[in-house]
Amino acid sequence: MGTKNEERLFLKRNSSPFLAALSLEGISPRLVWTKRIGNGDVLTAQEWCNGRTLNKEEMSSVTVSQIINKVHYSQSLRRMLHRLGGKVLSPSDFYYDCIYGLAPELIAHPQIRQAITLLENNMPEDIDLTEKVVCHGDISHKNLLLSSDEQLYLVDWDSAFLADPTADLSQLLERYIDFGEWKEWIKAIQLEKPQVTIQKVYWYSIVNLVLDIKTNHKKLDYLRMNQTLIKLNLVLSEFEEIKGEQVV
Repeated sequence: MGTKNEERLFLKRNSSPFLAALSLEGISPRLVWTKRIGNGDVLTAQEWCNGRTLNKEEMSSVTVSQIINKVHYSQSLRRMLHRLGGKVLSPSDFYYDCIYGLAPELIAHPQIRQAITLLENNMPEDIDLTEKVVCHGDISHKNLLLSSDEQLYLVDWDSAFLADPTADLSQLLERYIDFGEWKEWIKAIQLEKPQVTIQKVYWYSIVNLVLDIKTNHKKLDYLRMNQTLIKLNLVLSEFEEIKGEQVV
């Protein structure tokens, strides 16, 4: 935090130029100025917002879905990230991200083995580059800030990439939506995004679950890891049923 003439600002060193586009869209707090300092670093200053991060129970609210959709539908954000050389990810990139660096004890876990096999054998067809959208990449309640005047912001864009919007949507589902409500949520999503099929949502959800398990294992957070393994088991079972229904 920086203060000048009683005005408080949030200062950041060497943030991405993408921040300017996010600010213009009202997705992140307003960018006040950008300055290059003597050592070549670039400082950015954003307005200081009093508020709080969302709690987990609030992540199912309509406003959270709306701000994610705002990101996905923004052509200016897409053009900016593409111009800045943002990563463009395909389903195979997500698959290899899952298996890369997996600890031996996770590789040996039967549910992880089942998940990896399922991901490999049911990889969705990659969509055209023109259909890929800006994805945040880390949909977490800690990255959603509600200001004191009830403005919701999505922050921490270090993981942003261009990909199928299902990557973000499935992350919201697997982290925050009760599993019993998934099918209703997916139906609601499909009204706006017909390209988001139920099988694709489950595929990306399994990807995100495995990635979360890998992260929790590295942090030695075994409680959260085991909770995620329980959810992974549910999703794997239902995915097999969905495939069976489609074959019939």
